[in-house]
This record gives sequence, structure tokens and C-alpha cells, in this order.
Amino acid sequence: MQWEVVIGLETHTQLRTESKIFSGASTRFGADVNTQACPVDLALPGVLPVLNRQAVEHAIRFGLAINATIAPVSIFARKNYFYPDLPKGYQISQYEIPVVQGGHLEILVGDQSKVIALTRAHLEEDAGKSVHEDFIGPHGEPSSGIDLNRAGTPLLEIVTEPVMRSAAEAVAYAKTLHSLVVWLGVCDGNMQEGSFRCDANVSVRPVGQSEFGTRCEIKNLNSFRFLEEAIQYEVGRQIELIEDGGTVVQETRLYDPDKQETRSMRSKEDAQDYRYFPDPDLLPLVIDEGWVASVRSSMPTLPAQLKAQWQAEFGLSAYDTALLTQDRATAQFFEEVIAMVGKPLAKAAANWITGDFASTLNRAGMTAADSPLQAVHLAPLLNRVADGTISNKIAKDIFADLWSEAIAGKAISSVDAIIDAKGLKQISDSGELETMIDQVMLANSKLVEEFRSGKEKAFNALVGQLMKASQGKANPQQVNELLRKKLS
Repeated sequence: MQWEVVIGLETHTQLRTESKIFSGASTRFGADVNTQACPVDLALPGVLPVLNRQAVEHAIRFGLAINATIAPVSIFARKNYFYPDLPKGYQISQYEIPVVQGGHLEILVGDQSKVIALTRAHLEEDAGKSVHEDFIGPHGEPSSGIDLNRAGTPLLEIVTEPVMRSAAEAVAYAKTLHSLVVWLGVCDGNMQEGSFRCDANVSVRPVGQSEFGTRCEIKNLNSFRFLEEAIQYEVGRQIELIEDGGTVVQETRLYDPDKQETRSMRSKEDAQDYRYFPDPDLLPLVIDEGWVASVRSSMPTLPAQLKAQWQAEFGLSAYDTALLTQDRATAQFFEEVIAMVGKPLAKAAANWITGDFASTLNRAGMTAADSPLQAVHLAPLLNRVADGTISNKIAKDIFADLWSEAIAGKAISSVDAIIDAKGLKQISDSGELETMIDQVMLANSKLVEEFRSGKEKAFNALVGQLMKASQGKANPQQVNELLRKKLS
């Protein structure tokens, strides 16, 4: 039987605010346990929640970015459940009327684009955290404890429709969403600290069937790799279970990255199990057009807008623009380079930034925002390749020199100074190149004979010998043209 996979994601995005969503306690990560939990977070008697305006503005900003409807009135509700890290016995969330409704996000899976429809994005508070490691009980025994530092941290829960059909699509969506919320400045995107974590709802159904299968929810996936592995395992588990005559049970599952498998956590609750009702301590959230307009005026240019602009203006591919808009720092770097080298070198700039520059940053564990090399250092390198002063190979060597100086904290040399000091100017004089070609052909007569007998690989070998003889300084295009002319 052929099976179709159905996936929907719920993403908990921690909002970048100095204080919590309903209290003045700090949201700073890494503080000693229970040092950032105030009476509101501890649910002491008589305390009242007060909504954080910045959290609401972050939600509006996100809603505008995905072309969603910003609800003029939304309601906070109490989601009732009992767990040790939830002091109140309920979580303040939004249920029937969320602040952000609908919207969509375009993703790129390989070279294919797909639009992912979103259901909603609602504001809520985070719970505390159970601590099982290195926690000692009152008598020195290994124990578990509760850290309420995270309780009350503002979250925007972003929910998709069940429109994804593979783990690859789910990962592409999660990466695109992660890039967007960081781009907007509403989330720091630190997955290791739990700032961005996904729950995946996974089910399978026979191809052609319209009804959904029974879904299982995999909780708290805090890396793209774990998200992909968990979905792939869960899909295989469900298909095997059904084909063996079993039945998928709706439940919440956890992913064990060490064993690379999901395991049952608890039976899956439905909305009625949480006994939602409007929170009597919080007034309806009213967002007027003036507030929305104010947030809209502060919005940065969005990745989708830049992609369309650069594809139309510079002729870049969707793949190139997707890489260049992964984060605002990379996009800004590209724009700064283009401002210095001009539109004709846009493709070359894109290739350098997404190639050597990106891989060098990756090896150093840096991002474009951390780069010690700036656009002003890369632009002259592109110009010297374009005007034929140096070859692309020599440019890579110079780039390595520039990076070494930058990473060591030294003054960064000019590209022209390095070219002059090392005698790296490209050999483009036809007479000089022809003399060099004659010498190489004479010294490699066997390769010449092989080429003339139809072996194209021999030509590449001769080019390699010429580049070696010129110490990489011969103009590759001229070498190819002159060598073919000589050989024919």
C-alpha cells in the first residue's frame, strides 16, 4: 500500500522582551534556579497578571510579516492542567480568539517552492522546568526539582495547517520560520536555550484517502536534525503498526535522540480536556488600527521582498536569494558589497558570499553578524577578478590571507597591496602565454598525442600543467583559447 504523510507543526517562539508576559520578572537565560520568579510567577495568593505591551507588538509584527489578520479584539483564556512546573494549575493562553489569525509562509524545498498555510499564532506564558540532573534532595539523595525561572516567559505559539507531506518540508518550514522571527527581531532563535522549539503532529493515510489518520504529537524538538529524525521514525512506526494489523493511538510522544526513536509520553488531550474559559483577571486585548500602523511603520524589509527584488534586478536564482536572506546580517553584507562593485557583479558577489565567505564563517563557528571581514574588504577582491588583474584561484588565496589577518586581530591589508607584494598579477599577455604553452606541449608530448586521438581529459591535464608552470597566474580563459588553437 502507498502511504501519504500528513504533518502540522506547532512552534513555541520565545519573544524577546526584558520582562515576562504577565509580570516584571526578568527573562534572562542562565540565572540560578528560582532567582527570577516573582510572586506572580509563583502564583502566590492575591497577585494579578499585567500584560506586557512589547510581547503584543512582537505578535503584531509577526502577523504583518505573514500577511495574517490581526484580531481587533482577542481573549486570554485559562488552560487547566496539573503539572509540577505549573504553580497556578493553569496556563494563561489564547484559545477561541487568538491575536494572529491565518497567514502563510513560502518555503523552498530543494528548488521547489511551496506555500504553507498557517492557522493562527497566539500569545501565552511558558511553564517552569523540571530539573532532574545534578539536583540533590534535602537529605543528599538524588532527586528532582522545579525551576520556575522560565515560568511566565512570553511565547508566541505558531500553528500551521496539516499541509506538509514530508520531513523535508517540515524542516524547510521550520528553518524559514526560524529565519523570519530572528529577522524581525521578535525572537533570538537560540534553539539550545529553548527559544525556538517545535511540536510535530504526524499521521499517515493511504494515498487517495481524504480523511486524516490518527495523529501523534512529538513534543519539544529543539533542533532541525531532531525534527527530521523524529518525523521519519514516527512515520515508519505508524506505517509498520498499521500494516501489521494494529491501530495508531492518539498520544503525545517524546523523541530520544540517543536511540533515534519516539516513545509514548501520555495520551493526547483534546481541547475539552483543558476546560478552557476566559481569564477573569485579564481584559480583552484590543488592538486598534493606529497600533497596527505604528508597528507596520517600524517593520524591516522582509526576506520575501528582497528575494523578489534581487531576482528581478540582478537575475539571481531563487536558491541564491534564499541563501542570501537566511539572516539580516548576510543580506546587509550582500547589499553593501553590491553598492561598491555595482550591479554587473551581483552574481559574482552572491557566489562569493554564499560560497567561500559562508563556508569560512561556518568553520569558524561564526555568522555574518560576527564576521571580522567586512564588505569593504571583499569588494576590491571581486573588482580585481572582474578586471582580469587576478584569477579566481588567486582570489581565493588572497581571501584566505585577508581572513587570517582579520581573525588574528591584525590590520587588514588592501587587496592591491597583497597582489603587488606577492606578484600575483594574472598573466594575460598573449605572447608570454604562447611561449609558455609551447614549452608545456613540448614537455608533455604524450598528453598532446592523447588529446589529438580524442581524449578530452588530456586537455584538462595540459591546462593543469600550464597553471602549475605559471604558479596559477595565467589567465584561465586565454589559456583555454590559445591551447585549443595550438592543439588544432
